Amino acid sequence: METPIARTPRWRRLLPRARGRWAAGIAALVVLAGAGTWTAVADDGAPAVHRQDRMMRVDGVSLDTSYFTTGGTGRRPAVLIGHGFGGSKAETRAQAEQLAADGYAVMTWSARGFGKSGGKISLNAPDREVRDVSRLIDWLAGRPEVRLDAKGDPRVGITGASYGGAVSLLAAGYDRRVDAIAPEITYWNLADALFPDGVFKKLWAGIFVTTGGGCGNFEKQLCAMYERVAVSGKPDAAARALLTERSPSAVADRIKVPALIVQGQTDSLFPLGQADAMAKAIKANGAPVAVDWIAGGHDGGDRETGRVRQRVGDWFDRYLKGDEGAATGPAFRVTRTGGIDSTDGAALTRGAGGDTYPGLRSGPRTVALRGGEQKFSNPAGANPPAISAVPGVGGGLAQLSTLGVGLSIDFPGQYARFDSAPLTASRRITGSPTVRVNVKAGEGDAVLFGKVYDVSPDGKQQVLPSQLVAPFRITPAQQGRPLELTLPAVDHELDSGHRLRLVLAATDLGYASPAAPTTYTVSLDGPLTIPTAPGLTTAAATLPWWTWGLPAAAVVIAAVLLLSTRRRTATPAPDPALADVPLQITGLSKKYAKSADRYAVKELSFRVEKGQVLGLLGPNGAGKTTTLRMLMGLITPDDGEIRVFGRAIRPGAPVLSRVGSFVEGAGFLPHLSGRANLELYWRATGRPAEDSHMEEALEIAGLGDALARAVRTYSQGMRQRLAIAQAMLGMPDLLILDEPTNGLDPPQIREMRDVMIRYAAGGRTVIVSSHLLSEVEQSCTHLVVMDRGRLVQAGPVAEITGSGDMVLVTSAEEITEPLVEKIAALAGIGSAVRTDDAHGLLVRLDGATSPQLVTELVRLDVPLTGVGPHRRLEDAFLTLISGGSA
Repeated sequence: METPIARTPRWRRLLPRARGRWAAGIAALVVLAGAGTWTAVADDGAPAVHRQDRMMRVDGVSLDTSYFTTGGTGRRPAVLIGHGFGGSKAETRAQAEQLAADGYAVMTWSARGFGKSGGKISLNAPDREVRDVSRLIDWLAGRPEVRLDAKGDPRVGITGASYGGAVSLLAAGYDRRVDAIAPEITYWNLADALFPDGVFKKLWAGIFVTTGGGCGNFEKQLCAMYERVAVSGKPDAAARALLTERSPSAVADRIKVPALIVQGQTDSLFPLGQADAMAKAIKANGAPVAVDWIAGGHDGGDRETGRVRQRVGDWFDRYLKGDEGAATGPAFRVTRTGGIDSTDGAALTRGAGGDTYPGLRSGPRTVALRGGEQKFSNPAGANPPAISAVPGVGGGLAQLSTLGVGLSIDFPGQYARFDSAPLTASRRITGSPTVRVNVKAGEGDAVLFGKVYDVSPDGKQQVLPSQLVAPFRITPAQQGRPLELTLPAVDHELDSGHRLRLVLAATDLGYASPAAPTTYTVSLDGPLTIPTAPGLTTAAATLPWWTWGLPAAAVVIAAVLLLSTRRRTATPAPDPALADVPLQITGLSKKYAKSADRYAVKELSFRVEKGQVLGLLGPNGAGKTTTLRMLMGLITPDDGEIRVFGRAIRPGAPVLSRVGSFVEGAGFLPHLSGRANLELYWRATGRPAEDSHMEEALEIAGLGDALARAVRTYSQGMRQRLAIAQAMLGMPDLLILDEPTNGLDPPQIREMRDVMIRYAAGGRTVIVSSHLLSEVEQSCTHLVVMDRGRLVQAGPVAEITGSGDMVLVTSAEEITEPLVEKIAALAGIGSAVRTDDAHGLLVRLDGATSPQLVTELVRLDVPLTGVGPHRRLEDAFLTLISGGSA
């Protein structure tokens, strides 16, 4: 392992440096002969991305790697992408392809102990997982398409989430060739994350070990450390030292490269304090730092994948490509949630940002708390425990907490409570509140769990922001004198009239508490101090004010519905003549919001019959998604009607129970198995278990033994199939799939095609919207082509593709090149091209007719075996939408 040395950061100079490490580095890395394979991946409008899969031998351990590039001879920066704990390189593929298409050479790999890689999990040990990254950088330095700053020194950035985010920080500290990093939802000090203030985070630690495949899959000393702490319930100095030496904080003074730090607000594993520590340390080294608090995290919620990937790409454009015009975003950004989109139930978000990172204690305001000295008990065995965050489920609760709905349990007699007076104005907490208290324990250490609630004016509802709690271990030496407690960092707005409530509990489900019963005594030594980060500017709301949940919304909506003359209030009667028709759309129209004459969909009409697999095609902006949203009852058309099995579609219409849909992917709980996720979803529908037809849906989806594994171990293709299986529960007669092959590789796309065909084979109907024309052509029986909101053509695939001026000629003998030239030179022939097997010829007619072509071929003694029209769906599609939006 290279010893870090002082240097002028490359992001300042972007100048070559002499290295001389290449020979030694490459000697430690041996590529297994014959292990490499190439795959090309294409996306509409983007350069083709080639993927090379290769097993590499690094210090005696096999690493499963993938290398992504596009064509061209120019040298480009490289990016390494690490995966999350329990995952593999497969989960990073979509991001790798995107970065490769954007002009980077990208490498992904499965870390030791994961995926197809060998070795034991060492939790990013410097001489194992971190050195593996250095060896991958060695390999990149030898690639002819990778830009070098010096011999053996490629221009390289590293990104990754969770486990992969930590290794990006560590690599920057141990290998001076790393030029920029973008760690996501990760840790700065793993000991602080799993043993905060000396309290064992038992639930997350157990999930950690289980997700890694069990204790036996870890390095022996790690397994022994976990078992020792799990039994005692208290971390020892050796455990803290072992995890700290494998943490980025151990090389804090060496990380001197531009860092985009993305951290989750709904994250009880690696909370915002971990990002705060890394931001301060890296900035103190003189490197550019930006901090982004996203809505989701390890507990679930919205990971904002699209926005984050774009920002990571922009960050690398600036600090790897040297593009000074790249928009790297504000120094600090936080996603704020408020309200629900009534069309799809998604939480509405806005961003707030500032030119500087405020830290966790900016703009302090004090709030007086009421309550004298209080005594409460630590129960024997620490049971029953209070409940705050629940790993794998807490994210859903945390998202609800931003909308004023919360769930937490504190048992009577096991906590102290201190309340503020009602707030006279709204306040937003951005950072970590603090409070000074006096604590005494009947015997030994006091282990307390602090949380700050948002309490409604009537006192009937209390919300725990992001479901977060902070543990404290207070030793006898600290007891009986004022002690400052730092509470969980959150971004949460309190309305006027609400109160703040500080709770110090004796137990918490996620943590280990002393088993011996005792009594705690707690009193306040000052007010609650809340940070407000006054320098932040919140983006303007994109929706009308009443969508944020004000009581007047109901009055406004009612008035609009009563006064509207364009909507019918009664649901039309069923049409018996259409009782067996899965779908008929007649005169459907929908205008863009706030537009009087611009239509997303206009006068659309088509019909779908039983057993059809219908492809819905059209360029971006054609109105496909709007049509599907109207079909599912999520939005209401301005004109026309949709009938499913003869019944008109309205929001909540009973006939929608016969419709299954896969629109933007399902939000699965990552720590539950695939089957458990499906069972939980079906129970939520309130329908009888016997109506789920789960086994039939699972057989069609073809997930096999993977159903028993945690979803977080799934590849993208497996997640897609699980989502399709969820849409098929109940075996709906009409199945709607919007871009079901997004993010899948060619074999997975073929499997998805088979799933659709098998589903329709039983007499059911599938509607699929996709931009992969070749897949639509192979899997669909019928097509509806849209452009700018209107129907362009509808009918069987063969009918739409079978016309045109391209003719396929087949011959019993190979067609020679001189013969091709003669045919191409004939009058009325535009061009002639041989097929790959040389027994066919694609002829474009330019004035001549098919009979005239046959006459000329006979005259030229061509032994014909067939002549017929030939046109690919792509050709037909481009012809139909010519002049349309791209």
